[in-house]
Amino acid sequence: MDRTAKADLVSTLNGVFTANAVVVVAHYKGLTVADMQKLRSQMKQAGATVKVAKNRLASIALDGTDVASIKPLLKGPTLLAYSSDPVAAAKVAVDFAKTNDKLVILGGAMGTTALNPDGVKALATLPSLDELRAKLVGLIQAPATKVAQVVNAPAAKLARVFGAYAKKDEAA
Repeated sequence: MDRTAKADLVSTLNGVFTANAVVVVAHYKGLTVADMQKLRSQMKQAGATVKVAKNRLASIALDGTDVASIKPLLKGPTLLAYSSDPVAAAKVAVDFAKTNDKLVILGGAMGTTALNPDGVKALATLPSLDELRAKLVGLIQAPATKVAQVVNAPAAKLARVFGAYAKKDEAA
């Protein structure tokens, strides 16, 4: 890799670290190519990305970013998983690590907050941004339907009472 390619990679990584909400660092020693492809596809489906970069270049790219706290984790064969959704990258990484013991989560960062492996696992248990939006829409819609039911209930009760009196008069 020549100097210009390294400089381009550093600037690209710096943009990634600046733009994304969460970065997860993990060791991937022993993963097969098929496992890595599976991890990449799962990350892509969740809206996250996996990147393997030289540790030295990644640490240079971390300078001046909010997630600079992950710099000490960049030792050995590391991969970086990142996403703009604060939960997506952590959730996929933790789920993949459960089924494949060769992926070892070292930690990460969410904004300026450094995360240890337990912090990443706790972050993975939170609902994703889409799930939270769905819950919020459900909460907003629920009162509206309840109001409509309450408003319509007296009219329905009156209609049933009048219907009962009409049947009673017809029977007599």
